[in-house]
Amino acid sequence: MTPFFAEFIGTAVIIIFGGGVVANVSLSRTYGNKSGWMVITSGWAVGVFTGVSIAAPHSGAHLNPAITLALVLAHKFSPTLAPAYVTAQLLGAMFGSLLVWLAYKKHFDSTEDGDSKLAVFCTAPSIRSFWHNIMTEAIGAFVLSIAVLDMAKAEVGLGSLNAVPVALVVLGLGLSLGGPTGYAINPARDLGPRILHSLLPIPLKRDSDWKYAWVPIVGPLLGAAAAALLFLLMGGDGL
Repeated sequence: MTPFFAEFIGTAVIIIFGGGVVANVSLSRTYGNKSGWMVITSGWAVGVFTGVSIAAPHSGAHLNPAITLALVLAHKFSPTLAPAYVTAQLLGAMFGSLLVWLAYKKHFDSTEDGDSKLAVFCTAPSIRSFWHNIMTEAIGAFVLSIAVLDMAKAEVGLGSLNAVPVALVVLGLGLSLGGPTGYAINPARDLGPRILHSLLPIPLKRDSDWKYAWVPIVGPLLGAAAAALLFLLMGGDGL
């Protein structure tokens, strides 16, 4: 498996699990309808575990442009490879969301609430305040990035043995910091599916909320950059 395809399929798997669990909870007439936040955070964590397990031996399992940025800034990954990784992550997120839509097609058709349909694809703040929303996303991505930097192998990224620790970090972030924004903490995870939402023929769908779309891009990148700076200030050996 090439690194590009590993990043593509690993990110797609995260979205299949994550977007799928949101669909199961949010859409009408599913067995998991209204089953709650713990179910959602667990689904995302298992998705991260599975995606990292698949991709780690081949690409280092970045699966997130913010993580790629943190690794580049911390001198753990070549900047010349970053564009290909980010492209693969974005395309993988789009493909994963397409599969979720296909799996839940009839439930999308039978659900009238446009917000519930949009939630399957991308995040939205519980209270809209752009700068506070950015801060929340930055803090979440900072914690994730500093954890990954401590675990990452030099010049690669995560090893396959770190699939469980990083999944637990994502689970904890969802439980602890997910309330204000839905914890995107990954620009590709939000942008790719949001693009798909705007393109797919979903009945009674609302707009794709492009006014907010920049927040889950800028926030995680700022958090990743801050984590890389702290990592370097600590001598590149972590905390």
